[in-house]
Amino acid sequence: MTQQTDTIAASAGAPGRGGIAVVRISGPRALSVLEAVFAPGRSALSAAASGFRFRPRILHYGQALGADGPPIDEVLAVHMPGPASATGEDVAELHCHGGPGVVSGLLESIFAAGARPAGPGEFTRRAFLNGRMDLTAAEAVAEIIEAPTLEGVRLAKAKLDGALGRRIEALRSALDSLRIQAVLAVDFPDEDAELLNPPAFAAGIAQARQGVAELLAAYERASLWREGAVCLLVGAVNAGKSSLLNALLGRSRAIVSPLPGTTRDYIEETVNLGGLPVRLVDTAGLRETGDVIEAEGMRLTEELADAAQLILLVVDAQRGLGPEEDAFLARRPHALAEGRLILVWNKIDAAPGALPQTPACARVSVSARTGEGLADLSRAVRAALLRSESPAPGDLAPNLRQADLLRRVERELAELAGALDAGLPPDILAVHLDAAADLLEEITGKSGAEDLLDRIFADFCIGK
Repeated sequence: MTQQTDTIAASAGAPGRGGIAVVRISGPRALSVLEAVFAPGRSALSAAASGFRFRPRILHYGQALGADGPPIDEVLAVHMPGPASATGEDVAELHCHGGPGVVSGLLESIFAAGARPAGPGEFTRRAFLNGRMDLTAAEAVAEIIEAPTLEGVRLAKAKLDGALGRRIEALRSALDSLRIQAVLAVDFPDEDAELLNPPAFAAGIAQARQGVAELLAAYERASLWREGAVCLLVGAVNAGKSSLLNALLGRSRAIVSPLPGTTRDYIEETVNLGGLPVRLVDTAGLRETGDVIEAEGMRLTEELADAAQLILLVVDAQRGLGPEEDAFLARRPHALAEGRLILVWNKIDAAPGALPQTPACARVSVSARTGEGLADLSRAVRAALLRSESPAPGDLAPNLRQADLLRRVERELAELAGALDAGLPPDILAVHLDAAADLLEEITGKSGAEDLLDRIFADFCIGK
């Protein structure tokens, strides 16, 4: 256990107003700080002054005292002795009304009693340093907080109890078995035929690579649900892209005007399509222009189209496909072939009759003004984005940092397999095994520099 000499405190909730707020304290002085700011029942005396004693893990009703003595609010208080606590240290919490004045006053009193303000992610960092969780579980805490949909929460929760860390440890244990063989073969070169059996060694490498491949496949399945997909709205001026964006969002976000060129830059908003987070991007209309700003907006549209997971080419049904759309389609043969483009025939309420022939791609007819066809469009977008396999229940999906390290592990194992096939000596094999094992330890936090922890926990919110 890492001994911390100072005591930290912070609000565990989001800033702003709410019915209830939780103020958390952690460190060696957590109990004494709590006793200084808490008066049991309706007493005006602090817990320490009144002789009151907290029963561990029992909520107690009382008054929160201000730094100058008078009560601030009615609260519930609890003391949770370490090491059986969230951080592995003594922890205390005060549950108060969620007004910013109450919370700030209570924190001021707590700081006056000997605690200091917690930094971003410092509670979770202490839990990691004290062995209450490995780094994969600590990162899962942040992923749950940041998850934009329930599916993202489920994916993060699967790792919260350290299941991913245990999976990584199992891989590392398998590599340790291979490392032992390689080290013994180095130390006893005359016995290498018995100590390092090439077929069995190759089978061990293949099994480890399969385990890494399964985790990377889970990352690919989950990345769309966790990070969202970019869906680009493209079309000629006045095709109704901004109206369609507003209709899909259910509110006015983009300026709608009959004047061409109203949207000069791109506008981005996120919508939840059946648990799938989709970032809708409204772009500048396609047309020839001498306006420098509008031209730059169209250049950005081309760049975004190359990177987007899905393109909605919005066409005015009254006008049909024009040279701007034809040129855009001609520049995107791969998007058509890969099913990354949907033709959205807009304004069908003003264009009755049969629709003309269009390119061989998915097509949905809608009216952004009346809402007709919007449900069909949402289903089509979701289906197009979910062409690949979706996450399975209990999937242990690494995050971006972990996936990058796993790819490096895979490269080391591939080079290891090549070195074995080439008949290279055991000391060369050991180098690749050591490198792969170190990378796996970096995933779980068993190795890695302090600045790595600083980068990871800097992205946490204060109070977690």
